[in-house]
Amino acid sequence: MSQQTTTAPQVRPVGGRTSSARRTRAIHGQRRAFWLFIAPFLIGLAVFVYFPIAWSAFLSFFDAQGTVTPTKFVGLGNYTAMLSDKAFVSSLVTFTAFAVLIVPTTFALSLFLAVLVNRVRVARAFFRSVFFLPTACSYVVASLIWKLSIFNGVRFGMANTLLGWIGVEPVSWLASLDPPWYWLVIVTARLWLQAGFYMILFLAALQNINPELYEAAFVDGAKPGWQVFRHITLPLLRPTSISVLLLCLIAAYQAFDEFYNLLGAVEYARPPLVYLYHLALGSQQNFGLGSAGSLILAAIIAVVTVLQGKLLGFGRPSD
Repeated sequence: MSQQTTTAPQVRPVGGRTSSARRTRAIHGQRRAFWLFIAPFLIGLAVFVYFPIAWSAFLSFFDAQGTVTPTKFVGLGNYTAMLSDKAFVSSLVTFTAFAVLIVPTTFALSLFLAVLVNRVRVARAFFRSVFFLPTACSYVVASLIWKLSIFNGVRFGMANTLLGWIGVEPVSWLASLDPPWYWLVIVTARLWLQAGFYMILFLAALQNINPELYEAAFVDGAKPGWQVFRHITLPLLRPTSISVLLLCLIAAYQAFDEFYNLLGAVEYARPPLVYLYHLALGSQQNFGLGSAGSLILAAIIAVVTVLQGKLLGFGRPSD
């Protein structure tokens, strides 16, 4: 009796074309979702950033006093007028004084706070939040608090009240030119607003330092404190330190709110943005000169930032 053998039918795998088509549809779906989510941002960026910058560059070559659709082409005349304008040059000098005061003080204070918070072992999150919260405050609100409550020129301000306790006469903080006490008001307001943000940057960098480096230094005889901070911590913070200095300098160039709300448009302390605001949106309504001045300021910021980055070694790996 012969045995009859039967073979089971073989199941063929799914064809390669079907899998490829599904992957293609999935990729196209991901791309559509990506552009769907990013489109509102791109539209807002184009309408509110790129188009105004392009139109400002266009206006800078025209006589655009009182109009945003000028017809008289003046070439580089607006740029020449702005560079020869003593008020605009004086505003750049005001910025330089502000940068000399605010950049090193912000750097030192934020680094000091970061080191203190990093060494705290109890309630570190609380202290980190306390120092960071002022960054969420509006510059306008902070300026008004500094002007009306803390450094009020009458004897009811907090600063003058404290001075009165030790027998010192009230100080006109924002109206005194000799000595220029208004710098104290402006610098302390900016310090309170931005030191917490840079503290977080330094704190993140400190927490990324390998603790074994400190252990090896102590084994080699290094003394804890200033010696370890100077020869180990500070060199390892060089990339973050350079970034903080660059960001502080750019922010100083863009100073507007505290100057405008504390002092208005006074000539003795008027940074570039306040002067350009007064020129373009004040009584003159000269959009051509204002646009030329804003582009000059943007070029100065770019050049100074690049030079500072090259000088400090931005982008080079730490030793």
